[in-house]
Amino acid sequence: MPHPLIPVVSRPGDEYFVAGDVRERTDASRNRLLILRSAQELIAERGVSCLTMDALAEKAGVGKGTIFRRFGSRSGLMTALLDHSERDFQQCLLSGPPPLGPGAPALERLLAYGRAIVERFELTGELQQAADAQGWRLFAVPARLFQHQHVAMLLRAGGCRGDAELLAHTLMAGLEPRLLHYQLKDANITTERVVENWNFMVRAVLPTPP
Repeated sequence: MPHPLIPVVSRPGDEYFVAGDVRERTDASRNRLLILRSAQELIAERGVSCLTMDALAEKAGVGKGTIFRRFGSRSGLMTALLDHSERDFQQCLLSGPPPLGPGAPALERLLAYGRAIVERFELTGELQQAADAQGWRLFAVPARLFQHQHVAMLLRAGGCRGDAELLAHTLMAGLEPRLLHYQLKDANITTERVVENWNFMVRAVLPTPP
């Protein structure tokens, strides 16, 4: 059965494509991906705080003006980075291989979801914290709404004991970026402990498989 959700995040920067010019559209798309991938590499190497337009221009081999024209500002770049990462993750949830994608029981998909969130924290966690610091409404951003609906859908499919909508919020609170940052960076809690805690909570609200 097809997934009842669709990707709901926007694509900042698409307004720079020139309608009717396929070659320019292709070049713009290629440059956009090059800049975003270069930014992801810089963040992985140095962290979000060290991502500057100068460093990114050098890494990507483009002029700084190109980046500003494409994304408008550093804030626009951060939004596009988060969008790019979330789109990839949404595709994994919607059509990727099981157990994260369709084809596995709801319990297995929920366990895989929690592990995936924790493991990708090194990139998206810092981006989400930076976005939140810019005034985003944490629980109303499209990517967060999509993931909440996804978790609630799997809870219902797994026969959860309780209100799936509220339980999804409760479970996901344990995966919020600021909490993960404290646990993994400050409190020296291991990734496996965080994942096992998610697994424990999920199993507590779903019936035991036969």
